[in-house]
Formats: sequence, structure tokens, C-alpha cells
Amino acid sequence: MTLDAHGAADTERPDRHAPEAQPLPPDDGGPGSPRLWSPRRVPAAVVAVVTLCVSGALLYDVIAVRAGQPVGAWRTRLAHELATRPVDDPWLLTGGVVAAVLGLWLLVLALTPGMRRLLPLRTPEGCAEMGAWLDRRGAELLLRDAALRVPGVSRARVRVGRHRVSARADVRFRDPETVRGELAQALHEQCRQLALAHTPRLAVRTRRPTR
Repeated sequence: MTLDAHGAADTERPDRHAPEAQPLPPDDGGPGSPRLWSPRRVPAAVVAVVTLCVSGALLYDVIAVRAGQPVGAWRTRLAHELATRPVDDPWLLTGGVVAAVLGLWLLVLALTPGMRRLLPLRTPEGCAEMGAWLDRRGAELLLRDAALRVPGVSRARVRVGRHRVSARADVRFRDPETVRGELAQALHEQCRQLALAHTPRLAVRTRRPTR
């Protein structure tokens, strides 16, 4: 998320030479906390309800047939459609695509942890059973405040990713190149204090806004 220190927007002229993202030196502060896995309550509830309804209807029809009742019209119609429709039928193709997309979505939900808004932090040595995480928005606020403390910076925007920290700052006075160096150092120190488990790459841009 992008955060601004001031609500007003200026017409800006970007700096000509924007630095490439540089990795921060690693810190030896212990192992990192494991990723938190999202409970996925809504997808799990939807799959459970659909499975229950389909299996319940099929089981009821089978029990009714075993008890001497005629086969349900819906099951007869479904079997007839599947047996007589050609493979290239638009309805079959559409159903296959929908089923494939839903299956892929469920696989992604099952194999990925989610909770991307939480950044894992390092844990002290000997405390592997403990875990600590930092909200991504909180990290952006802390880094933005550190950027605004640099002399010459009037507005700063910081975006924190899992592997990259991007910062853009408006410089009202002083040389933008000088401010950029001090800003990179300030953000570097703040990132060290955050104690993130994965050392991010740091990209800093400065610009002098013009009205």
C-alpha cells in the first residue's frame, strides 16, 4: 500500500537517475518466524456445503431406488445428457473449463499459506517455538516516518513487499542526490530495527516537485 504524508498532490518531475534496488546486508539475529497459514474458512465452507448437497442428493436417490422407488428424473436426465452429447459440445466445454478453474483455485488455496499482509520477523536464538510477525501497513508507516525525519524530505511514500522496499520522496530543498543517500541510510537503519526475517531489497527515488 502507498502512503502519503500530505494529502495534496503536486505535479512532479522525477529524478533522471533512479538507483537500482540494492539488497540490505543480512543481519545475524536468529532464525525467522514461519509463514502463517490462512485458515481459508470461506472456501472450505463453500466446498463443504456443495459436497454435502451433491452427495446427500445422490445418496437419497440411491436409497430410494433400493427401497423400490423409481430412479430420480434428474439422475436419468443427467446420464442421458452425458451419454448423448458430443465431446465438443459448448456446454461440456464450458463445464470443463469452469471445473478446471475451480480445481486450480482450490489447489492454489491448499498449497499457498496466504496471510501476505503479515511479514515474519526474526526470533532470538533458542526460541524456535516462538513466532513474531509485523503487519505490512505498520512497516510502511514506520519506514515513512523514518523517511520524513531526513532533512529536505517534505513528503514520502513507502511500499513494503516481501522482498523489496520501494520509497519515493519529494525534496523541497537541498540536493536530491545528497538527500537520496541520507534517505537510503535512514531506511536501512529502520529496516534493521524492524528485524525482518527476509532481508529486503531497497530502492530509493527522490524528486523535486514543481507546480
